[in-house]
Amino acid sequence: MSSSNATLKDTEASLSYSRILLKLSGEALNGPDGYGIHPPTLQRIAKEVQVAHQAGVQIGMVIGGGNIFRGVQGSTEGMDRTSADHMGMLATVINALAMQDALEKIGVPVRVQSALQIQAVAEPYIRRRAMRHLEKGRVVIFSAGTGNPFFTTDTAAALRAMEIHAGILLKGTKVDGVYDKDPVKHDDARKFDQLTYDDVLQKHLRVMDATAISLCQENNMPIRVFDLSEEGAVIRTVRGENLGTLVSNENTVFSEE
Repeated sequence: MSSSNATLKDTEASLSYSRILLKLSGEALNGPDGYGIHPPTLQRIAKEVQVAHQAGVQIGMVIGGGNIFRGVQGSTEGMDRTSADHMGMLATVINALAMQDALEKIGVPVRVQSALQIQAVAEPYIRRRAMRHLEKGRVVIFSAGTGNPFFTTDTAAALRAMEIHAGILLKGTKVDGVYDKDPVKHDDARKFDQLTYDDVLQKHLRVMDATAISLCQENNMPIRVFDLSEEGAVIRTVRGENLGTLVSNENTVFSEE
């Protein structure tokens, strides 16, 4: 066995999760302007995914569309909620295509699947085809949410994680975990290393929406919330490092103090 093959096998053996679902908000792709897609940020995230892919991790991704259009916001400003949500779904397709381009440019094979029928730019979402892509070492980006209005991309991420039998749902954010209050606005905000799903629901903590949390709870899908801007965060998380906050059915460390 060559040294390179031995190194690869050692790397794969060190993985805590062989298949993951990585959830990114649309805002994760924007830059200093706070809107749209920032190419340097997109490229940095693509490189994080590349490192995990090269280590042998099978990767599914869901990217929100809030950097372009948010359905809920549109509905509060007078738009029909169903129309606004469909616009938001299309925004996620734009982000998925951008991420596909960034990954392909650094040699990562990738497929975009859409819950809406847009066959000129993306495959239709077919679970068995998605599983086959993952088994063949392709990153699969699931776009257009669930294809239904009134469901967020958080719920889509939870659903896809279950459907592809991911070992964990990773949520990349701009903060290093879950806090009891906004750490940007409050200096006394307290970070949690571990929470249960009930903690999140009862305390209304901003992890994912209630539907997504409940779905993960019912199917025992662990969620890890971590800072996506931290270099090597994705591969370190996949290797089992205790980054950010873990949400699971394990006993909580939540305290009322």
